[in-house]
Amino acid sequence: KNQAWGACLRICIAMTSARLRPSRSSWLVLPVALWSVHLLAGDAFLWPVGKLGVQSWTPARGDQLSEGGHKGSFAGHLGDRSSKETARSGRVQSMALVRQIGAGVVALGLLKVLASRIYNWFETPKRPYDDSSSVGNAYDEWARDGVLEHYWGEHIHMGSYNPMDTQSGYRKKDPFVLALFRATLGRLKNFKEAKIDFVHEMIDFSRAKDPKKILDVGCGIGGTSRILAKRFPDAEVVGITLSPEQAQRAGRLAEEAGLKNVRFQVMDALNMEFESNTFDLVWGCESGEHMPDKKRYVEEMSRVLKHKGNLVVATWCERDPVPIFTAEERKTLNFLYAEWSHPFFISLGKYKEYLDGTGLLEQVETADWTDQTLPSWRHSVWVGVWSPWYWIKVTLRKPAAFLGFLREVYTLEKYHKSMVDGLMVYGMMRAIKK
Repeated sequence: KNQAWGACLRICIAMTSARLRPSRSSWLVLPVALWSVHLLAGDAFLWPVGKLGVQSWTPARGDQLSEGGHKGSFAGHLGDRSSKETARSGRVQSMALVRQIGAGVVALGLLKVLASRIYNWFETPKRPYDDSSSVGNAYDEWARDGVLEHYWGEHIHMGSYNPMDTQSGYRKKDPFVLALFRATLGRLKNFKEAKIDFVHEMIDFSRAKDPKKILDVGCGIGGTSRILAKRFPDAEVVGITLSPEQAQRAGRLAEEAGLKNVRFQVMDALNMEFESNTFDLVWGCESGEHMPDKKRYVEEMSRVLKHKGNLVVATWCERDPVPIFTAEERKTLNFLYAEWSHPFFISLGKYKEYLDGTGLLEQVETADWTDQTLPSWRHSVWVGVWSPWYWIKVTLRKPAAFLGFLREVYTLEKYHKSMVDGLMVYGMMRAIKK
């Protein structure tokens, strides 16, 4: 009996460590464990459980006397009621059953512990924003390992999937696995071409006609800067980034492309070294997410923009804070901030408030491009599924990288769901300097 209580105690400890106690599963597991203890001690009865594949019988204490003065016995189809051998056999069976139940409970507890640890690992951000150096370091790492460039090409930003009615390989609310099958069997715009299309659509959205000096704020490895240099061959294009690795890679790619009118440098967008009224077009594509001071980000871009120059910005935004964020929404946003070194996001409406607040801009307009960019999140995963050889090669060279790839898939799916649910939006802004 002491051994039985010890087994029950170990089961309860496993349940506690697995965090079963507050869940409904504990109400199923705990009674089974307690009943098992009494059964081992000979104090409990088994009821018919034929549906579980266990023979129906009812054990009783072999040394107890019945009302008629005879020893207790097994009931039902197990044979001679007065047979001590049958009673002993039944007791052995009951103990074996209890052991199986106990082993199942312990296994359940261990599985829940493992699942909890895996979930917590995915939900704990690994690249939280500390200061501008954390952003630069994150992009240095991505530039060095080459995986992002291999699959995304020269553009580390969303793509545009217009016209959306031709994308038979995409449905907005498909679950993950169905979305993969649909994308594999249906039609979906080429991943890298979608990014190039986005740049040209953003140029058109900017209303810029013939800029002579262009600033690309947060240029990455210079994909957009090089398109701007080609589309406006008479313009001087400058790209700035916090990542030295990105600036070097961008310069090499420009040389390989034979472009002479584009250059790159490392610079903090919140403290730009340029004189005021320098650029005809100031371009910010998915750089505002990393800015710890969004108001200053807008003010600095407005400051270096020439009079009658064009400002255009694309950025991920959280929804307007009315109604107030739920605890679950806030938890999701905190993860999205910290996993990719973002200090925080703001709403598209708040950005417009900052743009108007500079007092330097007119014709301030915003737009929501969530629908046409939404396929990018999962498409980022599909290209790795369809062509896994590069990341497999990286994993063979550095096995720990596989966990990083899993995290990226998890994070991309979190962003996708957040935009499907309306927690996040893809915001566009444009303005002209007075």
